[in-house]
Amino acid sequence: MKRKKRVPLYLQILIGMIAGIIAGLVALELNGGSFIVNWIKPWGDIFIRLLQLVAVPLVFVSLIKGVIGLKDIGTLSQLGVKTIGIYILTTFFAILIGLSLALFIKPGDVLDYSMVDILEEGYQGTVAQAIAATQEAKGPLSFLYEVIPDNIFSALSNNRCMLQIIFFALFFGIAALSVGKERNKAVVKLVDSIYDIILKMIDYVISVAPAGVFALMAGLIVSFSGDIKLFGALGLYAVTVVAGLLFLIFVFYPVLIKLFTKTSVKRFLKNIYPVQLLAFSTSSSAATLPLTMEVAEKDMRISNETASFVLPVGVTINMDGTSCFQTISVIFIAQVLGLELTFAQLLTIILMTTISSIGTPGVPGGSYVILAMVLTSVGIPAEGMALILGIDRPLDMLRTSVNVTGDVTVALMVDKNREEKERLGVD
Repeated sequence: MKRKKRVPLYLQILIGMIAGIIAGLVALELNGGSFIVNWIKPWGDIFIRLLQLVAVPLVFVSLIKGVIGLKDIGTLSQLGVKTIGIYILTTFFAILIGLSLALFIKPGDVLDYSMVDILEEGYQGTVAQAIAATQEAKGPLSFLYEVIPDNIFSALSNNRCMLQIIFFALFFGIAALSVGKERNKAVVKLVDSIYDIILKMIDYVISVAPAGVFALMAGLIVSFSGDIKLFGALGLYAVTVVAGLLFLIFVFYPVLIKLFTKTSVKRFLKNIYPVQLLAFSTSSSAATLPLTMEVAEKDMRISNETASFVLPVGVTINMDGTSCFQTISVIFIAQVLGLELTFAQLLTIILMTTISSIGTPGVPGGSYVILAMVLTSVGIPAEGMALILGIDRPLDMLRTSVNVTGDVTVALMVDKNREEKERLGVD
């Protein structure tokens, strides 16, 4: 008797996504929005919480495992410098792409000004919170201070403290690596066991991904129905952002894959689908990390050594999609307000966006504070953020897909064992 061929995960998620959209539209047509909000959407929220539940332990354990598994501190130094260097370069190019599109298309020049006051009034609360957060800065070197947790258990209990968790995991791993393999043998065994258990937990969570995505999309359609008019008012802005993000996914990353790895672009795009779809549904790089690591190791054949280091770090410091979006948004707001940006201000936008992307929380809405900071740095009123927040959620979903695609791309570029695997035909 023949075994039934299993439906690929990306198709399951895609089916769940489409079914969720249909369910949301039907509910709106039948005035059943409250049913979706009260009985369907909570299951999507539970799915995200399950992903977030395993995300922090996965980052913590996988980084320690990755560092301890290296030969010596020199290997870690080379891996770290190469990883961070490539991440910064891809972010820089993403910003240039966003800048070029915004200056060429000029989406802010065609906004219907009758909508400006409506947009600004509707989102003043969110804007005020973002501005208040930027004013809490402790100086130009505050980001270094914030990287180091004063209580690791407190940091582990907060998904927004991912950079602090990464710092402690690396610190712990370096110390364990330094004492030698004989003395850290028990730690290695414990970490390996915990890592395997976490992977099994991830399998359980991912198995319900289609249902979770269905609930998330149905809830999104219902909650966003009241803001449909915003798409018309901000249509060209949304098109500009989407064009930039799709360029990164289908042109920029494939070119990097073609030039710097031996992986075929077709295979890369096929295997990355489930990660992109889950990232799109959850709007969270951190929540998507469990699946990202699973696909990277099992389907992309990236070594555990590389995946365990590069991908968790990428969740925090690699924000290509976010950086591209922020650049377009800053230019758009300036154009709407009739502000002419000088060459020096454009350079400031590039520099500030590149630097501030490091540490942007990999969670929904994590970029608001950074956007407010960039706007302020070039003399644009941060209150202008209110113009774009109405349609931020769907754009946030797409830019999260870009971010995770960039993470896997860099992991492929960094993986030293990749070339040997390809040569031996391990696939």
